[in-house]
Amino acid sequence: MIATIPLHPGLCGEAPREVFRAGEMRATLHRYPTGVGALRLANARGMVEVLPWMGGMIWSACFDGVDLAMTSGFDMPRPATGIGGTYGCFAFHSGLLRNGVPAAEDDHAAHGEFPCAEMRSAWLEWGEDAEGPFLRAVSERDHVVGFGPHYLAHPCLTLRPGAMLFDIGLGVENRSGKPMELMYMCHVNFAFVPGAELIQAAPYTPERVTVRRAVPAHVTPDADYLALIDDLARDPARMARLDESALYDPEQVFYLSGLGTDARGETHLMLRRPEGDGFALSYRPDALPHCVRWILNDPDQKVAAFALPSTCQPEGYAAERRKGHVRLLPPGGRAAFAVRLGYLDRAAAARMDRTISSLTISSLA
Repeated sequence: MIATIPLHPGLCGEAPREVFRAGEMRATLHRYPTGVGALRLANARGMVEVLPWMGGMIWSACFDGVDLAMTSGFDMPRPATGIGGTYGCFAFHSGLLRNGVPAAEDDHAAHGEFPCAEMRSAWLEWGEDAEGPFLRAVSERDHVVGFGPHYLAHPCLTLRPGAMLFDIGLGVENRSGKPMELMYMCHVNFAFVPGAELIQAAPYTPERVTVRRAVPAHVTPDADYLALIDDLARDPARMARLDESALYDPEQVFYLSGLGTDARGETHLMLRRPEGDGFALSYRPDALPHCVRWILNDPDQKVAAFALPSTCQPEGYAAERRKGHVRLLPPGGRAAFAVRLGYLDRAAAARMDRTISSLTISSLA
């Protein structure tokens, strides 16, 4: 059985307002000075903060005192219609009708219409399933355009007692009488950690880790940058450890393929910090067949998005359509995406390392 607690923007004030408590689980609402309402889910180990009425964006996450999110010039979320107007978040839902960085032939916004989209409602769910008790934040968007697409989408965030891994999900239903194009990426912006090791269920070969050669419009390449791309294409293992921070100014993007999966069909990736702890992300490649890695370390933004599970690559609508990466949802059709991610202490990171190593070996068999 699930108990539902409706949320309203009017409940958000300057001071945090507790709207739920059960044992170690708490939920509080507050409003930033910029006017953006936020909901914080917390347990005994840490917290995750979501923006329930702004794309279901995950603004921040912190467990055992470790901040998981990228650093940027944004010290708080700001009202925006596009993700560039508030690019300091931990994670956002990229898509859904268009996705990626638009090329000259595209007319869509970077990462589509959904990251900062207004949600029409939000609520909390408190319940129990096969994994035990959970607290979930859910938002709803009814996106409809006259003579155009119509979909209902539900981004959600689930946290459990004592857990430092949490779930980000998104469900979408095509409510139009015509097929709907769908492009989705779970865009998770983990912190850049100098000296960290990026561990994945695939070897660092050019066949499994492909560097992006297309240079986006916001990057001005020079001869050294282009030579670096050539070198990374030949030897992607050079970026398996973030001990050359200058490599990522400007950014570098890689496409991962052939990732090994476990008995449940999930693959697992980890950023292991020099301290021995780490960040982790798990998902099902059969639902999200592409995995993108985006690393940036410049004076203004520092991010190690070591795993961005997606239905497509981020080269913009026209390019992805030519590749056959744009999915079609039939009238009434539904799609659901789920990613588990968060923080691992040293013991959990050691266990994850062993798990990923076994998947890598099986993927080579």
